Amino acid sequence: MKKSLAEFIGTFALVLFGCGAAVISGKTPEGSAAGIGLLGIAFAFGLSVFVMAYAIGGISGCHINPAITISMLVAGKISAADAVGYIIAQFLGATVAAGVLYAILQGHLGFELKEWGLGSNGWGPGYLGEYSMTAAFIAEAVLTFLFLFVIFGTTSKFGNSTMAGAAIGFTLVLIHLFAIPITGTSVNPARSFGPAILAGGMALKQLWLFIVAPIVGGVVAAIVWRGLFEEK
Repeated sequence: MKKSLAEFIGTFALVLFGCGAAVISGKTPEGSAAGIGLLGIAFAFGLSVFVMAYAIGGISGCHINPAITISMLVAGKISAADAVGYIIAQFLGATVAAGVLYAILQGHLGFELKEWGLGSNGWGPGYLGEYSMTAAFIAEAVLTFLFLFVIFGTTSKFGNSTMAGAAIGFTLVLIHLFAIPITGTSVNPARSFGPAILAGGMALKQLWLFIVAPIVGGVVAAIVWRGLFEEK
């Protein structure tokens, strides 16, 4: 329960800070301070993982991402029982965070929940760079593979465990800098699930891709790491 609770809190923080930065601070409201833009949003997500890695890493390993948990299960680094508890906690944490964000946004004069609201991920006409479904799937799968490869490498005996949180956090920053115009950047099924459930519409219809593609990328990373890099 302690591990699952840590995963709940970590995922809650990731979605609240990351999606909150995107929808509240991302743009420049008229008559207010300048918005943080794409770079700021990327750092909001990356720094969330960075700080939570040191806060709960010693408790649960700080997965805060079902794709990471499934990848670790495939690699034999977590039990099936723990994996189930982690994944449930991650989806719940993301959903509660999206609910808190929605409640805060409703306090803003003139707020309207638009298509792909609450920082939801998506693709196609009307969504950011309007990339195709194929481009979105490739980006999410490949970037999740690279994300997991960094995680496996930095947490292995080849890496520097004291710097793992920083390396993983900054990798997520890089991923967001690349992929925000394509899909808004997920590489995390829970991060996509929470906002989509509340936003509904196209965000909910397109949610499947942000569950399937990151899991595919994570599983491939586990197989590659275990087969080619991990010493028996």
